[in-house]
Amino acid sequence: MNVVPICKGSNGKAFGSESFGADITGVDLANLTGDSFEAIYRAWLTFGVLRFKGQTLNNDSLQTFSQRFGPLEQIPVGRMSEEQKARLDNLFVTPISNIKVDGKPIGGLGDAEATWHSDMTYVEVPPPASILLGVEIPENGGDTFFADQRAALASLPEDLRQRIEGLSIKHNAAHDSVGNLRPGFEAFDDPRDAPGAVHPIIRKHNETGDACLYLGRREWAYIPGLSLEESEALLDDLWSYAVPADYVVEQNWTPGDVIIWDNRRCLHKRTSIHPSQRRLLLRCQVLARTA
Repeated sequence: MNVVPICKGSNGKAFGSESFGADITGVDLANLTGDSFEAIYRAWLTFGVLRFKGQTLNNDSLQTFSQRFGPLEQIPVGRMSEEQKARLDNLFVTPISNIKVDGKPIGGLGDAEATWHSDMTYVEVPPPASILLGVEIPENGGDTFFADQRAALASLPEDLRQRIEGLSIKHNAAHDSVGNLRPGFEAFDDPRDAPGAVHPIIRKHNETGDACLYLGRREWAYIPGLSLEESEALLDDLWSYAVPADYVVEQNWTPGDVIIWDNRRCLHKRTSIHPSQRRLLLRCQVLARTA
């Protein structure tokens, strides 16, 4: 197994002792030994984002590989029609797609741009890992970007760092990453009315011990204890540091690509896709292990 770091910054160095993002070659994710997986896991904690090209996973082998990181989130079948349920061949692999069959989408998120965010920060115990497999890729659009939030925190001016010590953000649960209102939630106009979990702005990684900026997403966020105007201004200030130029991994998808990222350390986003072009990725969401 070979590990090739992606981002080291313009000066060849990273914030801290390691760089951000790595390409992993020389492994077949469908046929991993225990030692190979342990090396992958260590690299994932070190680099935050791992990229594997030319993989031949199907739904079942993607699930088998993903669940080595922890328990997987099940597809929310309660929101599906009986027709949609009948088409499922795996309860733990979610299609992320703009493709429609008989006028109905086969997956989530459609064509729209997904703004910078971390997955499911609106729950009390957010998932540590997300895994995507490229299946059908458009000629243009649908690229994914990852930003290192350890580097983002390290880039803050000292006075701003001190100001956010002890502060938290309430993370909006009502909207998805493309801005759509989720089923079962009512619309609101004030971020203070948004439902969702509260997490520290500076969050300690529970496995590495590294401190990272933990912003979730900008839309509908609120800092409890501040006025709305103060909260908005402080969030805008923080987001101006959230995407360090030297510490962004750009993923231009090809079929067989697999990306694993650490939600505790990364923000990610996706560019939009023209409706005339088909895109299909398969995702497994790794949940936190319970004691």
